[in-house]
Amino acid sequence: MDADIRKRMAWIRLYDRVGVAGVVCRRCGVSRPTLRKWLRRYERGGLEALVSRSRRPHSHPGSRIDRQIEATIVDMRMNRRFGVRRLQCELLRQHDIHLSLASIHKVLVRNELSRLAPNPPWRHHTKRYSRPIPGDRVQVDTCKIGPGRYQFTAVDDCTRYRVLGLYARRQACHTLNFFERVIDEMPFPVQRIQSDRGREFMAAEVQHWLAEHCIKYRPVKPRSPHLNGKVERSQRTDLEEFYATVDLDAGLEERLAEWQHYYNWERPHGSLGGRSPMDRYFELSDRTPFWEDVEQNYDRTKERYRYPVYLIDQAIVDVKRCP
Repeated sequence: MDADIRKRMAWIRLYDRVGVAGVVCRRCGVSRPTLRKWLRRYERGGLEALVSRSRRPHSHPGSRIDRQIEATIVDMRMNRRFGVRRLQCELLRQHDIHLSLASIHKVLVRNELSRLAPNPPWRHHTKRYSRPIPGDRVQVDTCKIGPGRYQFTAVDDCTRYRVLGLYARRQACHTLNFFERVIDEMPFPVQRIQSDRGREFMAAEVQHWLAEHCIKYRPVKPRSPHLNGKVERSQRTDLEEFYATVDLDAGLEERLAEWQHYYNWERPHGSLGGRSPMDRYFELSDRTPFWEDVEQNYDRTKERYRYPVYLIDQAIVDVKRCP
């Protein structure tokens, strides 16, 4: 028998002999409420009722994680392999549930999901960079979403502000329409556009349109997607967080516009220290030039037509360098 149970049983036996609670309390050094509590428990449950009960509360007013929310966190962790911060973003975006990182981490620990499988080691260390001024370089790319659906993506190198568009094909006419949207929707002037050497970007009419709007064009080298890494990574985020949760046949363009607004205004970005792209833009708004300044600094004599074939493009550069 446990020592505490023997002690409480002695109080009860002494009370049965004496019959006076005050005598028992003085002799045993226990208060009257405590003695009455154990007497009532013994009368109701016998010897087993003298075992100490847990004082842990059945519910906590500050706890917001029920079984359904916990099941949602576990499902996203196992099936979509999200980290704690991305779990926080998805709970807020999809379910309007705001939880702290510590609360989500406790759920993962409780379900033995606090560690993900390690990523494969990098073959080489990448040199990360970020342009200092919004609009100084905007990376653009396309991504196939489904049959007859291509997403055009533009990402500002400095603030990570994005503009998204859906088109049926990757053509120059759609590129021009998308660039007009980029100029209208980005809150700062675009000075330079960087893309791969896809035909939809390197068409002659596209380059002439960029020159008319005083925007520099810089295509990257072939087979060098890492040079356009920010837009490549943002498209992966779209596939993992947005397209994994929507129906491609039900109001996709409206949902994509909502996702774009959420990404730019609310979603915390890891490379920005947990801030959103708009927060980063507001910090640098005093250093951001106006369109008039961009047009004055644009030198047409230093810009040239870029050929889609990289070897021909480089050969022309070498010929111009010869005296």
